[in-house]
Amino acid sequence: MKVRCSDIDINKLGTGDRLLLAAIDLISERGYNSVTTQEIAEAAGLSEKTLFRHFGSKLKLLEAAFDRYHYAEEMRKFFAEKLVWELEEDLLAISNLYHGIMNRNRKFVQISIKEEAQMPGFKERLQQHPLQLLELLTNYFNAMSEKGKLRLTDSRLQAFTFMMSQYGAFVNDLEAGKNYPGIALESFIEESVKLFARALTA
Repeated sequence: MKVRCSDIDINKLGTGDRLLLAAIDLISERGYNSVTTQEIAEAAGLSEKTLFRHFGSKLKLLEAAFDRYHYAEEMRKFFAEKLVWELEEDLLAISNLYHGIMNRNRKFVQISIKEEAQMPGFKERLQQHPLQLLELLTNYFNAMSEKGKLRLTDSRLQAFTFMMSQYGAFVNDLEAGKNYPGIALESFIEESVKLFARALTA
């Protein structure tokens, strides 16, 4: 079986990842309440007993999927290893990485938007990733200000503003750009980064 959300051959994965990807695929298509643990296990080519042994419940399985595949760890690695300390270049790289990860995880986002009310505590768990990115960006802006490369007013608010502009563009693109047709995501990323960098260095 191929897991459509990632085009990975599920039979080449370990037991946990097989269950995680099968759950994401099915829940994004049919909704959290419409998918059973038995169906998830069967889609992964495993038994329901194996699912419960690894995760305990459908909710814990989905929570594990978000922890395993969302963007916080990749972002931490980027900020630790790949910054060049030039504002526009760094922001462009951060934006491209963010959109790359979010587009790879489109089904995660669709589940979180549609299903958070059905899953107690799930929204708070999801919020950990953007909060970590907000902290990384805030610290970056503070460091850039100390280097004399950025005009600082409120680093946390500046980081939040940048994040929300990128998230809004992603959500529009998630809906096939139908809200603002004719505006390409790539063009938005480049223009928004230029404007933001110019505003913080003027």
